[in-house]
Amino acid sequence: MTDSAAKTLVPVLRISFPDEDRLGHGKMELLEHIRQTGSISAAGRAMDMSYRRAWLLVSEMNRMFNEQVVESQRGGQKGGGAALTPFGEELLERFRRMEKTVRTSLAEDLAWLEAKRNLQQGEHG
Repeated sequence: MTDSAAKTLVPVLRISFPDEDRLGHGKMELLEHIRQTGSISAAGRAMDMSYRRAWLLVSEMNRMFNEQVVESQRGGQKGGGAALTPFGEELLERFRRMEKTVRTSLAEDLAWLEAKRNLQQGEHG
């Protein structure tokens, strides 16, 4: 069985805002890592992403909404840190719920696509 045959089809949710901002899996994963680590830099490292890139994504999310998604504290005696705001927690929860709704809603069509998929596609060079 090839790697492609072992994988199942997964719909990917991405919300495109009118001003070209986007909200998708990567930003939600970053929020989950910030929640787990309490740090933007540690969250970025967990995703093999530079601190700068992680910080830019957090800044972008904070700009996208009229409430902050992540609050960060500058370093001090205890060092800096970051945490999801109550709005950020709700955003993450709602996005995950939307993903589940998409998967559930598309399950029948995904099963049909899976049944029609050419599992030897990578072998046709």
